[in-house]
Amino acid sequence: MRVLICGGGVIGVAIAYHLSLRGAEAVVIERTGIANAASGKSGGFLALDWCDGSRLSELARRSFALHAELAAVVPDGGYRRLTTFGGFSGSGGRKAGSWISERIAIERKLGSTETTAQIDPAGFTRGLMRAAEAHGASLRQGAVTGLIRDGGRVTGAIVDGERLDGDAVVIAMGPWSILAAAWLPLPAVYGLKGHSVVYRTGDAVPPEALFLEVGEPGGGVASPEVFPRPDGTTYVCAISSDSPLPVDPAEVAPDPGAIDRLTAIAARISPVLSGAPLIAAQACFRPVTEDGLPLIGAVPGLRGAFVATGHSVWGMLNAPATGEAMAGLILDGDSREVDLAPFDPGRLRPFDAARFRTE
Repeated sequence: MRVLICGGGVIGVAIAYHLSLRGAEAVVIERTGIANAASGKSGGFLALDWCDGSRLSELARRSFALHAELAAVVPDGGYRRLTTFGGFSGSGGRKAGSWISERIAIERKLGSTETTAQIDPAGFTRGLMRAAEAHGASLRQGAVTGLIRDGGRVTGAIVDGERLDGDAVVIAMGPWSILAAAWLPLPAVYGLKGHSVVYRTGDAVPPEALFLEVGEPGGGVASPEVFPRPDGTTYVCAISSDSPLPVDPAEVAPDPGAIDRLTAIAARISPVLSGAPLIAAQACFRPVTEDGLPLIGAVPGLRGAFVATGHSVWGMLNAPATGEAMAGLILDGDSREVDLAPFDPGRLRPFDAARFRTE
């Protein structure tokens, strides 16, 4: 069976990996590059039980376990367990370590090495693609501009004006999946923009993730997240916006002033960060849906058409289980490991593509 996967982010790559493990021919079609968008610029934080009590719980727990297994498959994916703390601007409270400013109070432990972990998103996604290729998957560089139909079935995609045939097609283009609403009856997928910076900190920051509420120098409160990585870098993110989604993922750039705000926040969090070299200043769009749950499943009314997107902040966490479940759905007609019913695309009304305009 030949499956065309539109999108080279972590979701599309995970689907390709699990399909290739089962002997299917998986073709990832990517316009810009593997992990070029949010899958290369996110925090890579993983949590076992933070989705408990929601419809994501089963997916998240299965995926957390799969990440531990995939550490051996993707050795350059940066996987390690973390201790995770929460805190706020203020004095007092237990400090997680001397690298944190005295102006930050660490008030609680949010996760242990049993329940929280991390990956390097870009390294993990690219490494998983290499693992998929080792099992027979392939990468096709190009932009998908339409799908091929034969009656009530999707039989391929148009890539840079050329026909590419397949037995099934999966839309996994993150927020750019909205483009596919012109070809398929898909619910809307929106992009929420987030900003991040990466510092070279060496061994000055221990494996402790932070989720904070911090006063900004100019007033207001931000909610930064801090993730030190095994390669001697530290990632800090905050500052979201509803900026328009560009047609080309390569055109995503930080909002004016956002990086200056973020570096000022980082300096308030840690003297290590205030003096460390800044090696990346970036932005990405997280895909979100109308009800906050991802779209994972078959497209209603069309055989051979599937979608997997809208994972919001939990895309890196939930990618492995999404890939596993999608492989089961495509090859067997059902997912054995995770119940996909809560994520059925048919639960939401299709987006009116006539409303969508590109500039």
